[in-house]
Amino acid sequence: MLVAERARAEEVKDIVARLDKAARSEHVSHSRVYRPWGYYESIDAGKRFQVKRIMVKPRQALSLQRHQKRAEHWVVVSGKALVTRGSDVYELVENESTFIPLGTKHRLENATDEPLYLIEVQSGSYLGEDDIERFDDRYNRR
Repeated sequence: MLVAERARAEEVKDIVARLDKAARSEHVSHSRVYRPWGYYESIDAGKRFQVKRIMVKPRQALSLQRHQKRAEHWVVVSGKALVTRGSDVYELVENESTFIPLGTKHRLENATDEPLYLIEVQSGSYLGEDDIERFDDRYNRR
């Protein structure tokens, strides 16, 4: 949010240009992105990595998906995660983690009545959201 005098509103374009030149994303998207299953927040990012804080609502799940250009590491901060990785399905609780290799089908689910919070570290040659190949999605996204 930017608060400025109306007389200086034209200067906003200069701020946007400075953000763009510094390869920042605040002028393109909000740091918290809402999805039907909860939200994620970008915490940090670099050339081949991105760190997100994820909240999955009670009884909700992300799509069964895979990525061709990135791997993911998940660390549960609070709650209980039901993880699908390939043909394995297992639970993770607070302070436990897992690794999702590049190209592996996976899903993150919260089967409890409490919110699930975790940290996700993505690494790879491309980290955009359009690297998601969905196989099953209860929200009918493609």
